[in-house]
Amino acid sequence: MHEWRRQIQIIVDEIDECIKNHNDEALTLRRLSCRLGYSEFHTTRKFKEISGMQFREYLRRRKLAFALKEVRDSEKSLLDIAFDYGFSSHEAFTRAFKGTYDVAPGEYRKNPRPVVLRTKINPFDRYFLGLGEIGMMKSTDDVKIYCVTIPAHKFLHIKNYESNGYWDFWQKQSRIPGQDCETICGLLDSIRGKLDDEGGSEPDSGSGQIMAYINDPDGRLCDWGIPRTECYGARLPLDYQGEVP
Repeated sequence: MHEWRRQIQIIVDEIDECIKNHNDEALTLRRLSCRLGYSEFHTTRKFKEISGMQFREYLRRRKLAFALKEVRDSEKSLLDIAFDYGFSSHEAFTRAFKGTYDVAPGEYRKNPRPVVLRTKINPFDRYFLGLGEIGMMKSTDDVKIYCVTIPAHKFLHIKNYESNGYWDFWQKQSRIPGQDCETICGLLDSIRGKLDDEGGSEPDSGSGQIMAYINDPDGRLCDWGIPRTECYGARLPLDYQGEVP
């Protein structure tokens, strides 16, 4: 099981590559099975056991997340997008899109609004497995701390008055209906124009989502005796007038 948890991130990244290459479900599963050296049946069974989701359902949701960004950001026809992501027709794509996001793709293109994207799953803690951050390099150099002044902006966020640290924050948020990590990150991922979003879906691409502290007289006292609340969100342009979820 431990080895499978190590391999699941490789599997998830491989699925993304297959989606970008417009591979169908059968080819995607075949590539995964060959890379892992297991049968297709064993691969799908272990994927469900570890991720909590059927392989086919995860692939469908992930394709729709890719397709939504193309609907929003490109001038491609909806039919071309449908074919690129394995849908047999415009109608089939529209049904799946609306069933997942509660809005038709044509309507969403005209009026983009925040929706919950079912994005990449990370079924383990990279630090717990000793993998560290993606792209992390070992170094003996001293860590340099510096302050910067950033331009005025808006900050769309949720906050928790009781949490202490990233993991505790999401653990407490998971007890609030509609404010769990997957839902909030999915909503933020669908918002266009985030200041820290480098675009793309690669493992090392910026998502535009950040953890932050806000000075708040009603917040808990930190180690320096300053009242603050922990929050998670995205920086937006000062003149942002889009819909707020």
